[in-house]
Amino acid sequence: MKLNTNEIISISAANQNFSSAIRIADKHGRAVIFKNNKPRYILMNIEEVPIIEMTDDEKIDFVASRILREHIAAFQELAK
Repeated sequence: MKLNTNEIISISAANQNFSSAIRIADKHGRAVIFKNNKPRYILMNIEEVPIIEMTDDEKIDFVASRILREHIAAFQELAK
């Protein structure tokens, strides 16, 4: 794997400032997270990963489940 040094972030830096890792991934297409000075993880936008293809229905299900998880208390209250 060829790495652009601008894509690299340490695991401690990613842990302390995750939004920084997100900015790297948005700008360069991925953020490579190093652990013990070795590449260990790759952070990528799920919609831009060529090996993970989702239909429109799958994308809707993905977003709907996230909204439900985040607002479950409100939905439970409305269901009463």
